[in-house]
Amino acid sequence: MGLQITTLSENTAGLGGLMAEWGLSILVESEEINILFDTGQSLSASHNADLMGISLSRIDKIVLSHGHFDHTGGLKQVLLRAGKEIEVIAHPDIWAAKYSRREGEEAEYIGIPFHRQTLESLGAHFKLSREPVKITDSIMTTGEIPMTTDYETIEPRLVVKEGKRFKPDKLLDDQALIITTGAGLVVILGCAHRGIINTLYHARKLTGVEAIQAVFGGCHLMNATEERVWLTIAALKELGVQQLGFGHCTGLAASAIMAREFGNSFLFNIAGTTISL
Repeated sequence: MGLQITTLSENTAGLGGLMAEWGLSILVESEEINILFDTGQSLSASHNADLMGISLSRIDKIVLSHGHFDHTGGLKQVLLRAGKEIEVIAHPDIWAAKYSRREGEEAEYIGIPFHRQTLESLGAHFKLSREPVKITDSIMTTGEIPMTTDYETIEPRLVVKEGKRFKPDKLLDDQALIITTGAGLVVILGCAHRGIINTLYHARKLTGVEAIQAVFGGCHLMNATEERVWLTIAALKELGVQQLGFGHCTGLAASAIMAREFGNSFLFNIAGTTISL
């Protein structure tokens, strides 16, 4: 089979009754292991898996990119469908009290919509680490991602609540999945809150592999300035990324520019998309 990447949940969906929902869930299948990266917002990942003939019981591990509801809200349903004990790899800060706080509006809770005990009673075994986690000889998480570029920043509306006070969320829990192949790295992003380019630089440093075969997921450019979008495109070209499959929080405007700039190397990654590498 090699490596197969299937998007189970995304903001838009393909034909055949697939459900579209704000969020992301990507199934990574290799000859060694099956990993579900994020779980979508609610029912979409499990619903779409059923329609696509994918049994969630074959998932070996779950990796959470960060603690926002649109990446973790489907976790309860996935665990119910899996029907077994599963290791869930994530950063400790997924359990922080995460909010969105816009000026003039009340803060809105956007964190995990479940209690940890509830998920553990359904079979989740949380492996929480700030450091990269090596899952197989060729697959690992990034752990915390250093912010090295000067144009990738975290949206100020994203905050955490400590006691009665809010403070900026550094999104230290934001992480990606790295797969090393013979053609280079395949990187699966959740939202890349700490920057897609920062993430790719970190992935190359962790693995010692320079070539990047493909990048899939969301890269949080929906509210980015045009300057940041073009700086990101320039960096992706400099990195020599061979294939891009973006969606979710990338935003339509940024995605359209990238589709024009990268041509056939760019894919609008929607629910129902399956890529074999």
